[in-house]
Amino acid sequence: MLFGKGSGGVDWLIVGLGNPGEKYERTRHNVGFLVVDTLAEELDIPVQKLKHRALTNTARVGGRKALLMKPVTFMNLSGEAVRPAADFYHVPPERVLVISDDTALPLGKLRLRKGGSAGGHNGLKSIIQHLGTDQFPRLRVGVGEKPHPDYDMADWVLARLQGADWKTMEEAARRAAQAVECVLSLGMDAAMNRFN
Repeated sequence: MLFGKGSGGVDWLIVGLGNPGEKYERTRHNVGFLVVDTLAEELDIPVQKLKHRALTNTARVGGRKALLMKPVTFMNLSGEAVRPAADFYHVPPERVLVISDDTALPLGKLRLRKGGSAGGHNGLKSIIQHLGTDQFPRLRVGVGEKPHPDYDMADWVLARLQGADWKTMEEAARRAAQAVECVLSLGMDAAMNRFN
């Protein structure tokens, strides 16, 4: 047991970013929620306990005990959920794996990184601000670039994925869930080699 009291401790936080509520379901910006839901489905555990301003549940992922989290703070305040959970479980930033959408990557493409800037993503920006570092692992899932330079970015990321695009994203979420398990079982380098 690395941290925590009794059996309640966790080694990792797995944070899927999104916005709560039905109107945001299946949108590009909610890909982080989709990946956590996909992982939870494979593990057969519901992510629905409200704790640390997030829907949560603990699970064994890749042989490690992890807290799955879907912040209910709305995207631009995600750090307000992540920091209290990290503090409560004594989980250092290098074991806070954040899953987000990325408009700079083609639809369905995965990119694991050990740290770095927010890249204009408000959820990552909030987490960097609250953790006081940008050195935490993240898994970015491509949602594609907006179709035209004049197209409003908010309209693009809050649009629902339909048809073939949704099928591509469901498949990407399954691969992303495998990538999360790989990070926890084999480490970031091995996962980056396999999934980037």
